[in-house]
Amino acid sequence: MNLKDSRLAYQIYLYLGALFITSLVVSNLIFQKFFYWNPFGNFTVFGVSLFEISVGVLPYPITFLITDLISEIYGRKKANQIVTAGIFASLFSMVIILVAEMAPAITSSPVDDSTFTKVFALSPIAVLASMIAYLFAQYIDIAIYHFWKKVTKGKYLWVRNNFSTFLSQFVDTFTVVGLLCVFGVLPWDLFFGLVVSGFVFKVLIAFLDTPFLYFFVYIMRKRFKLAMGEEIALEV
Repeated sequence: MNLKDSRLAYQIYLYLGALFITSLVVSNLIFQKFFYWNPFGNFTVFGVSLFEISVGVLPYPITFLITDLISEIYGRKKANQIVTAGIFASLFSMVIILVAEMAPAITSSPVDDSTFTKVFALSPIAVLASMIAYLFAQYIDIAIYHFWKKVTKGKYLWVRNNFSTFLSQFVDTFTVVGLLCVFGVLPWDLFFGLVVSGFVFKVLIAFLDTPFLYFFVYIMRKRFKLAMGEEIALEV
């Protein structure tokens, strides 16, 4: 690969990383708001409407699409680096929020202390545990993705994209909802319903994002003249 292509490949990797980190941080900031999406009518699971889910899941599947794309084009090491950077960014954003929460609001502030605390000031322990759960989920996703990539010898992109996401999304959904219940953010009677609802939603999104993964992989392979299963080795 010539210098021009190497620089372009690195720039694309950088912007994919920026999208990943932004999606991850935003999902952590907005997850306390829940909404109801009913494409299948008024259907309930364990007393929870399908889909009654956090708005945090809206940007969240983007992170798995990006790590799958990076895994396919740049390899396992670069995908893991993005995940680690995302965890660091999330924890750093929580530190900033905690500092902001300690600063007293003036009387003319549009957002008073109680409102800010209710929306942003989550338990640091709960946030840390949530980030660890996410870290495991993403590493599981990447590991399974490359397992299937090796087994299929770079073929059947849809297999590794979906099978890696299914297990990792279940691990993440189960752990995160459980932690929110443990720390009192959510009541336990909603646990099973929210796990099933969140997981099914993420599985549905995983199916829907497969054509997008095929499209982006096709574009990248064509631009950088990559063979089936071949990866770009970034030296910078």
